[in-house]
Amino acid sequence: MDNPTLDPKVRITRMDKLLNGVERVGNKLPEPFMLFLLLFLITGIVSTAMAWANVVVEVPGSDEPTVIKGLFTAEGLTWLTTSLGENYIGFPPLLTVMPILLAIGIAQHSGMLAAAVRKLFGSSPKWLLPYVVGFVGVVASIMADSAFVVIPPLAALVFKAAGRHPVAGLLGGFAAAGAGYSTNIFPTSLDALFAGITNSVMESLPGIDATLVNPVSNWWFNIASSLVLGFVAGFIIDKVIEPRMFRQGIPIDEVAVEGDTGTDAEQMRAKLTPAENKGLLIAVLSAVVLTALVLWATLIPTSPWRNEEGGFLPASPLLSSIVFLVFIYFVVVGIAYGAVVGTIRSTRDAVGMMSDALKEMLPFIVLAFILGQFIALFNWSGIGSWIAVTGANGLQSIGLTGFAALVGFIILASFLNLFIISGSGMWTIMAAVFVPMFALLGYEPAATQAAFRVGDSATQVITPMNPYMVVLLGMLRKYEPQAGLGSLIARMLPFVIPFWLVWTVILAVFFFADLPLGPGQDFYLAD
Repeated sequence: MDNPTLDPKVRITRMDKLLNGVERVGNKLPEPFMLFLLLFLITGIVSTAMAWANVVVEVPGSDEPTVIKGLFTAEGLTWLTTSLGENYIGFPPLLTVMPILLAIGIAQHSGMLAAAVRKLFGSSPKWLLPYVVGFVGVVASIMADSAFVVIPPLAALVFKAAGRHPVAGLLGGFAAAGAGYSTNIFPTSLDALFAGITNSVMESLPGIDATLVNPVSNWWFNIASSLVLGFVAGFIIDKVIEPRMFRQGIPIDEVAVEGDTGTDAEQMRAKLTPAENKGLLIAVLSAVVLTALVLWATLIPTSPWRNEEGGFLPASPLLSSIVFLVFIYFVVVGIAYGAVVGTIRSTRDAVGMMSDALKEMLPFIVLAFILGQFIALFNWSGIGSWIAVTGANGLQSIGLTGFAALVGFIILASFLNLFIISGSGMWTIMAAVFVPMFALLGYEPAATQAAFRVGDSATQVITPMNPYMVVLLGMLRKYEPQAGLGSLIARMLPFVIPFWLVWTVILAVFFFADLPLGPGQDFYLAD
């Protein structure tokens, strides 16, 4: 008997029409570089008009009012022509992302990260598999976008080997990787990217005494989020997705061979070779040795990584060395693993892996040019200060200053995420306005950044603008040849609302309990 869900006559539903509308609107958006070029020009025109109108803004904590300066004035054009290179090279995310990216490149291209994922999957008992897939999927952002290609087929493979429905593993792995993309139990290049953007926009409010954001400023929040969301993802896979796959009669065997994703076949084997197991063991031992060295260097009373008071919080050379620590950890474990399995035989191999990592980041390096100009203009013109002060006063006038304001911000981010997939691009737009605005309401920049993580990820798995949805559809059609984008997104929906609600609740716990978001990082600005 044919599966009714595969009947093309019932494909066009209200949800399909809604999603098609989202796709049409999203397709009309310009590509990111052009989008920010347009925003740059619009900001230039608006700032010039405000400069001609002699607009000034009183920034709390500042001794003198901020005078709005226009781009299309003699002063503005001179500023642009003399600072173009500085605006680009000085774009803060480049300072933090690039070193970490080089190190993660070694860990990833040596095969260490994929082997660790396969080890976790392959050693898990049948009943625990959904929760392992959920947790690994959530923290797979450490592999960047390759998580969307590596995790789903691996999850399907181990599910089938354990006698469970492979499509449940396939869908669950993708949903966990996408809906929880902005969090991780480990500091990643994404943390460095967000931190750089967050710090850059606070220049528009020099009178605010905020804590400088670093890649671990949201670490405690990220750890809590990763653990809880990993469990939620596993629960949904186990109790909702897999039973539905059996009820719908979705085949457990592949019925089509087209739609190959191009994923490396070697990484798709569930079982590790003896050399790979040995490589992982050596990598773990090298991390332990490195940790001992770091502890010895920082805990001795005369450690140069202590602050003037002899501690580490709220600021110290140790916290300022986070990028170095993340870099050295990934380099050490990546090289240790690669040396054992043979993927790294000389420094040339390691350098090649770093080069490959940079090649994968080239689109962002190009995009960073216009991002840097946009942020620099926002700060230099004073328009960012004006928007922040005006917006904060507006929220205060209607009484929307507590957690409800953060929820509204999360909703806006979730909606924009349907159209703007680039996390760095969307955070650049939103951070320029909301980080200073919420700082005026008493929230640390890191708190606004944490709220953005919630809205940035949950809806990522239901938007047709996500290019990896097409990749997942190709994987799904190996089991269900007539599956369409609408049916795929419908199967992602059970993850979206629970993830959104649970993640918002986690943020609420940190908000109302005034818990630190990371080492030395409070939720609220100091009085």
